[in-house]
Amino acid sequence: MDLTSDPETWARILALATPEERAEIDALLQADFAKHIWRPQVGRQSEAADSLADITGYGGSAGGGKTDLGCGLALTEHRRSGILRREKAQTQGIVQRLEEILGSRDGYNSQLAEWKLSTPDGVKRLIEFGGLDNPTDYKRWQGRAQDFKYYDEVTEMREFDVRFTMGWTRTSVPGQRCRVLMGFNPPTTAEGRWVIQFFGPWLEDGHRFKAEPGQLRWVTTIAGKDFWCEDDRPFVIFRGEPLYDFDPAEFSPQKIITPKSRTFIPSRVTDNYYYLASGYIQTLQALPEPLRSQMLDGNFNAGMQDDEWQVIPTSWVDAAMARWTERPEGKGPMDSMGVDVACGGADEFIIAPRHGLWFDKIIAIPGHEIPQETAGRTGSSKVILHRRDRAVVHIDLIGWGLTVHNSLVENRVQTVGVNVARGSQATSIDGAFDFFNLRSELVWRMREALDPEAADQIALPPDPGLKADLCAYRWSITKGKRRPVIRVGSKDDMKKLLGRSSDKGDAVIMAKIETMKAEVLEALKPKRVYDPYADLR
Repeated sequence: MDLTSDPETWARILALATPEERAEIDALLQADFAKHIWRPQVGRQSEAADSLADITGYGGSAGGGKTDLGCGLALTEHRRSGILRREKAQTQGIVQRLEEILGSRDGYNSQLAEWKLSTPDGVKRLIEFGGLDNPTDYKRWQGRAQDFKYYDEVTEMREFDVRFTMGWTRTSVPGQRCRVLMGFNPPTTAEGRWVIQFFGPWLEDGHRFKAEPGQLRWVTTIAGKDFWCEDDRPFVIFRGEPLYDFDPAEFSPQKIITPKSRTFIPSRVTDNYYYLASGYIQTLQALPEPLRSQMLDGNFNAGMQDDEWQVIPTSWVDAAMARWTERPEGKGPMDSMGVDVACGGADEFIIAPRHGLWFDKIIAIPGHEIPQETAGRTGSSKVILHRRDRAVVHIDLIGWGLTVHNSLVENRVQTVGVNVARGSQATSIDGAFDFFNLRSELVWRMREALDPEAADQIALPPDPGLKADLCAYRWSITKGKRRPVIRVGSKDDMKKLLGRSSDKGDAVIMAKIETMKAEVLEALKPKRVYDPYADLR
């Protein structure tokens, strides 16, 4: 019987044992502890340690033993481990916990941020520590093979950075298991909500592949997006659909897709015997809401704290998405399209159609489908394919956007080039602010349109990526000649915050621009009436 599995029973046994029997039991336990320097607590922590998933999410409330699990797995089951936090300095707390487990810092090199050690089982292990704070920090982990990666408080990290560094989880040691562990509490900011979608079957209501805690689900990434699968069977993409019945000899290995498994296991402070005894639960009970529900109960639906300089409140975006329905009656013709161009890279070519106050589902085309050598022709063909009712196309002119814009104009498509860097002569709807540039004006116009007090209420498609983009815009105030000036962060600022470009948000904001259609403008022009006697008068 394991001592940790039933401490009350063991307490009774020890109370009845003779001094000689206690000494024998103590000797056996000491020998066992010398061989096993760490063991998971029975319950949720053991479930996470024993899970067969390639990627395990573990956490929910504070004090559930997330960090301890990451340390323990690195010490007992893996040879090369990477332990990451948003800031490298934050890994010092993990180093201190490892020191407590090991009893010393022998083998730890603070300069290299690594720990080399040989554990009682005779295995040589390497644990590396790092941070993902700066936008390019993820590149330091490129090509660095590790069979275990632990992301501590992963909701503080950018999704792109996490996905990129996970790609190097591998080993050349036969029989050595590879896996990823993510420890996290419910996100307290909008930037961390990507984790909820990442573990959607466990954290999202109504998910198609809804799962119980610890249950495996299989997923792969196609064109930069998660594709959830029925099971772990390999497949190929044939005519845009997964094909399971195929001959492997007819396809190259890189064309054959094998899904990986994920799971999520919730933990509570009540699962941690040590924290229960320390009174930590009383500390969590004293937190103000919504932190109390998030950290004590692990409630992922509890309110999040918006940044004080967030342009568009999260609740406003939620309300606009709640108003959205599939193809509502009377939605009217397509009035506008917002297009954010990407060619040949990791970003997506985004098309956002708008019908009056109703925004249709966003069309996201992988950048690699728009070759740079034919960017204008291919990009414009994608726009024309989805355009309806002679809608006005509003397109970002930065980068390859100009090439696509020119091709659309050549094809006589009414197109408005949007240079967000140019100046703005407009003011906010209340007349209190000027704008630093057109980008600031357009983002603020979306805020005004989403305001619950606005006369006309727009409806946005319930797209997690769009929500993340719209909630990520930040603003500041500078002094102007006539009135204060609003300045919204640049695209580069957004990339630093999100780890990617805010393509969906930018496209929707451009689709919001009101431009009169050419045929309407032509119809409004005064008609010249032919008068055969005009020259005789």
